[in-house]
Amino acid sequence: QVQLVESGGGLVQAGGSLRLSCAASGRTFESYVMGWFRQAPGKEREFVVATSSGGTTDYADSVKGRFIISRDNAKNTVYLQMNSLRPEDTAVYYCAFGWSLGTTPAYYSYWGQGTQVTVSS
Repeated sequence: QVQLVESGGGLVQAGGSLRLSCAASGRTFESYVMGWFRQAPGKEREFVVATSSGGTTDYADSVKGRFIISRDNAKNTVYLQMNSLRPEDTAVYYCAFGWSLGTTPAYYSYWGQGTQVTVSS
C-alpha cells in the first residue's frame, strides 16, 4: 500500500503562484511515477503533469511554461510550482502514484485526498 499526503493549495488571484507538495509513504519504492491531476466541478479528472523516478516528465499543454514539477527521490516527494495562475486552473488537485507514466487516471494506482486550488479573476 502507498499513502499520499498532499499539502498546499488555497486561494490566489490570477497571475499569482502556489506550490503543492505530495509525500508518498508505505511500501518500498524503486521505479515509480508521481504526478498531478485536477478536477473542476462538473468536469472529468484531467492530467496536469507527471514525472518518473528516472526523470522523464510530461506536461499537459494547458500548463506548459507555467507549472513546474520537481521531485526529491530521497523523500519520495513531488512538488508542483504553479505560476501565472488563471481562473481556469481552479480545481481540486490530486496527487497520483503509479508505475508507468501515462496521462489518464487508469495508469495510477494510488491517489491523494485532493487539495483545492481557487484562482480569482
